[in-house]
Amino acid sequence: MRELIQFKYLSRIVLIGLTLTPTLFSQDGALLRLQRTSAELELQVYRQGLGNNITDIAQTDDQRNLVRYPNMATCVVVLANGNYIFEKRDEHNLGSPKLKSADGTLSAEELQRLKEILDNDELKKITTPKPPEIPADTQALREMERLDVQMNHGGTFQKFTTVKERLKTGGLVSATSGPSNGADVFLDNGAPYKKTLGPLLKWFDDLGKKNKGALKDSKIEHCE
Repeated sequence: MRELIQFKYLSRIVLIGLTLTPTLFSQDGALLRLQRTSAELELQVYRQGLGNNITDIAQTDDQRNLVRYPNMATCVVVLANGNYIFEKRDEHNLGSPKLKSADGTLSAEELQRLKEILDNDELKKITTPKPPEIPADTQALREMERLDVQMNHGGTFQKFTTVKERLKTGGLVSATSGPSNGADVFLDNGAPYKKTLGPLLKWFDDLGKKNKGALKDSKIEHCE
C-alpha cells in the first residue's frame, strides 16, 4: 500500500522518529536526558496505507521516514554533578540544519530542585503510553510533537516517549482530487500525564530561555 501514500511540505513544524543518543547516558551516568522534537508536514494518506498509528510510519526506513520534513529538536543532558549540555537542531530548510549548543553547570540549589522534580512518585510511574490510534476518516497528518525522556533514579533507569498529533479528517472526494476539507483532530497520548510532566517541562523551557544567548554553532552530539 505504499503507493497510496503521498507527501506534501507545509511551512512550519511537528514530529519525527528521532531518538536519543544513549552513549553519554549509559557511560557517564547522566541524571536526565530530555528531547522534544517537532515537525510540520502534510502526510496525505488512505487509511489502508497508514496502519493503526504514526509509529508504523516513523519506524520504517523508506520514503515515509518523517525526518525528511522540516523539523526542530531541542535536548538537554544533565550529569549527576550538575554539568549539562543543551542542544538545538533547526532544519527549517531541508538539508541545511542549523546546529547550536551551550553548556553550563547547575547551581547546588538548581540541581536539588531538578532532583526533587525527578523524584516525584507520579513521574516515576510514567511509561510509554500506547500510540494514538488514527481515526478511520483521517486524510492527512499535519503536525506532530514527540517527547523523549530518560531518567536515572539512583541506578534505576526510566524511559518513556509521548506523542502529539494534529490530523485532518473528512471524506475522500476521489483518488485524483485528494481529500475534502475536514475538521482537524488533536491526539495526545501524553495528556493523562500533563499535570505530572508540567514541572519537568517548565524546568526544560526555563533552561532553554537561560541558554538562548549562549548558544553557539556546533556539532550535535546528544540530540537525535
